[in-house]
Amino acid sequence: MNKIKILWVDDEIDLLKPHIIFLETKNYEVITCISGQEALEELAKTRVDIVFLDENMPGISGLETLSEIKVIDSSLPVVMITKSEEEFIMEEAIGSKIADYLIKPVNPNQILLSLKKNLDHSRLVSEKTTSNYQQEFRKIAMDLSMVNSYQEWVDLYKKLIYWELQLEEIEDSGMFEILESQKTEANQQFGKFVDRNYADWFTDADAPVMSHTLFKEWIAPEIKDQKTLLIVVDNLRYDQWYAFEDSVNSFYKKKKENSYYSILPTATQYARNAIFSGLTPLDMEKKYPDWWKNDTEEGGKNLFEDKFLEEQLKRLGLNLKWEYHKISSLKQGKHLSQNFKAQKDNDLTVIVYNFVDMLSHSKTEMEVIKELASNDKSYRSLTTSWFKNSPMLEIIQQAQSLGMKLIITTDHGTINVKSPSKVVGDRDTSLNLRYKTGRSLTYEKNDVLAAKDPKSIYLPSINMSSSYIFAKNDLFFAYPNNYNHYVSYYRNTYQHGGISLEEMIIPFIVLEPK
Repeated sequence: MNKIKILWVDDEIDLLKPHIIFLETKNYEVITCISGQEALEELAKTRVDIVFLDENMPGISGLETLSEIKVIDSSLPVVMITKSEEEFIMEEAIGSKIADYLIKPVNPNQILLSLKKNLDHSRLVSEKTTSNYQQEFRKIAMDLSMVNSYQEWVDLYKKLIYWELQLEEIEDSGMFEILESQKTEANQQFGKFVDRNYADWFTDADAPVMSHTLFKEWIAPEIKDQKTLLIVVDNLRYDQWYAFEDSVNSFYKKKKENSYYSILPTATQYARNAIFSGLTPLDMEKKYPDWWKNDTEEGGKNLFEDKFLEEQLKRLGLNLKWEYHKISSLKQGKHLSQNFKAQKDNDLTVIVYNFVDMLSHSKTEMEVIKELASNDKSYRSLTTSWFKNSPMLEIIQQAQSLGMKLIITTDHGTINVKSPSKVVGDRDTSLNLRYKTGRSLTYEKNDVLAAKDPKSIYLPSINMSSSYIFAKNDLFFAYPNNYNHYVSYYRNTYQHGGISLEEMIIPFIVLEPK
């Protein structure tokens, strides 16, 4: 195996002989230079793995040498070593993307630690992460056999997401496959849990906060004391929130992170209308028949969210100055961002941002999106890339400058569907791949939660004999006609409407401006 090569640059290099001997006994090769110019000449002809660079040298300084090194090889790690503790030197060095910063006198173990941190970091992190997950695997497996409350499911799901994000950073496909199998088992158990308990949540005092109770329980208390921006990002999963949380943290600090449950179906027309109305779909249909449309009716299903919100604010006795905006295109987002200062006098500004939903649907329709979002990791990456360059981030920056509280939430999540489940229905059966409503539905009983009486879970009936079925796990409904083409087309696409941890357990984040 080739030795790791270190270039050590210091005008007093002779005084560092003990350090160099120590490193050589550890099987490192050390090349020495006494000036920045000599170091640059050495780098022009020799490939090294890391540079230790003295900041204070005659001739060109350490900082000037650092700049030249980055021109030669921007990825080469450079450890700055200095006698000075002046802040501006540290800032200059850190701003130039140094790998580490050490204050003289340094001892051999400091040098060794810096080498391991910069050159062996990936391997050490990988080994530690794998070891930690192996220990945690047993605890998760035990929890899976015992979890029996909605809060325990929240905790378990967030633990699975944590390990998914940790393991994706290391090159250990075996560990990742084990985690995937645990997620699959978790969703199987979660489906059974929802089947047993969901109907009771509408009448039980000890029920989770759900779509129709979210505004009253959690949003209303937050908007009474501070001007607030509420952003509902359509179709946002917990792991996607974690993926771009750091970008939000540049402007806001998290005050509260809660998890709530989407109602069934975990679909926009049901869940998001429930948020803004504060009502179940059954009550919306009864109370506002002109604003509610069932699956089989023509026309947009979310056209009256602002009207629903207006009515809910009246019921709650909240006399606020507020505005509602729905963003479904880059042009709309840019326009709101450019004119956001007009919201400064509002007590509440509500933005529904449709991008993530459009992305998940376009993955089904467009081959390029299928390639870019072929799995959960790339789906998160695509979401993060969009967010960092989106008007939504610009709007968040402006809200921070106006001193507004920020609430970020969603209406439901989404799941990458893998396996088909055959279903038969009449011509009026709804089209969604993760839930169906209609008459005379025939289906695989083990694959679904069936609601033969929709009123029992506060859903409207299209007609007297209609029922609902909801797909569990990572299943999607497929008709027997043209079955193979249908399955091939929709497998490995992101869908929502059914029962899974990813679709039902979703984030509610409250943040204060920095």
